[in-house]
Amino acid sequence: MPLPLPAWYRSPMTQVVLVGITCFATVGMFSAVSNFGGGGLPDTALVDTANGVLYGMFALTGLVSGGINNLLGPRLTLSIGSLGYSLYIGSLWCFQTQGARWFVIFAGGVLGVSAALLWSAQGAITMSYPLEKDKGKAFGVFWAIFQFGSFIGSVIALAINIRSGKLSDVSTATYLAFIIIMFIGTASTMLILPPGAIIRADGTLVKVQASSTLREELNNFIKVLKDKRIILLIPMFFASNYFYAYQGALNVYYFDGSTRALNGTLEGAGAMIGALIIGFFVLDGLPFRRRTRGLVGLAFVSTINIVVWSCALAWQVKFDRTPRTKLHYTDSRYHARGALYFFVFFDGACYQALAYWIMGAISNDPFTLARFAGFYKAIQSVGSAGSFGMDATSTPFLNELLASWCLMLASFPLAGIVIWGIKDTSYTEEKTVYASGVAAQSGAARSTENDNMSDVKEKEKGHQEKPTSVICR
Repeated sequence: MPLPLPAWYRSPMTQVVLVGITCFATVGMFSAVSNFGGGGLPDTALVDTANGVLYGMFALTGLVSGGINNLLGPRLTLSIGSLGYSLYIGSLWCFQTQGARWFVIFAGGVLGVSAALLWSAQGAITMSYPLEKDKGKAFGVFWAIFQFGSFIGSVIALAINIRSGKLSDVSTATYLAFIIIMFIGTASTMLILPPGAIIRADGTLVKVQASSTLREELNNFIKVLKDKRIILLIPMFFASNYFYAYQGALNVYYFDGSTRALNGTLEGAGAMIGALIIGFFVLDGLPFRRRTRGLVGLAFVSTINIVVWSCALAWQVKFDRTPRTKLHYTDSRYHARGALYFFVFFDGACYQALAYWIMGAISNDPFTLARFAGFYKAIQSVGSAGSFGMDATSTPFLNELLASWCLMLASFPLAGIVIWGIKDTSYTEEKTVYASGVAAQSGAARSTENDNMSDVKEKEKGHQEKPTSVICR
């Protein structure tokens, strides 16, 4: 007979933390390398091409990744999805030592497929496991842990390479450190519990039902495409990562190698702080009804966005792609540039937190939210593929900035329409599943998963009853 798992381990927030740890060690390390500009390679055109292939495959796979998650379950989907990151970093290392250009492009395509799977599973867990009142906090915790990977990865690279004062290529030691951490991240997916083992703080369960079918997933995906709210959010999805290509190109053009690593730490710090502030103090922290909190969150993100990108525009008009001497972080001119880099990613984290929060406010059903997450990442990746393609043709930096910013500005009114239609709760439309004998105030996860599933009793939802989630293994 298996030993009972402690209540804290079976809570939604613990599972969100574990998913964050997985992404910390995989996506976070990938972000850290990307922040060197061109993945640490001097051939930025090659990396732009690989990123175009990556995001193209990401977009295609994202359309079906939610259904794959519903068929396989989040643990296996996360595990498979994490593998592509170490392969891609290995391909960058291989190119640096062997000059294998094809391998970088191939690994980019593989990563696009695996990343779509990882992010669909991540979205299903972070948006459906927590209670409605905790969804903004859950995203903030996840995003902070994930971005801490980018922060630590950049610190590692900076520490390894700072003695030379420059970093034309990422060192072998740096690549090896990243790959080892990524394999640890893949192993950490085994710590994720099956959905049926989760008990929320109010005693509700994440119910396990018979697995979905391919036909059901196809039919339900078509419903996602017909959902007017999701259609209105497409510009927000498209714009959410569009600026990454511009920021990466600007990083490698304007700053020397060690400064690019320092900028990576600023990106991670800005993203962590931004996600925690909007999650804990705006979307979930204000004493207002849910729709009002969403509108305040939209106003907060819009204001930050306008201020930060106005400053970025004022800087960008002062130079173009003409070759220039790289700026080092000891130069006094760097202070304002570094602060701007911090706030660009502070704004980006708030923007994505709002997108996740809106999707989580539309539904509590993990099947639906897995499809939403997959579609979100698919559209996001279409935008990213376009932005890297734009940069690969040496588009003027000013044009890239304006494209990134205008897309975000255009998305705000449409997101506002969706927020205006959000209900104060989705609980009244769903059923409630309780663990027998579990009090809402007690931690309540004292039996094994099999014991809980045999003790489940199902009630029709009343106006005052708690929520349910339904997800397959």
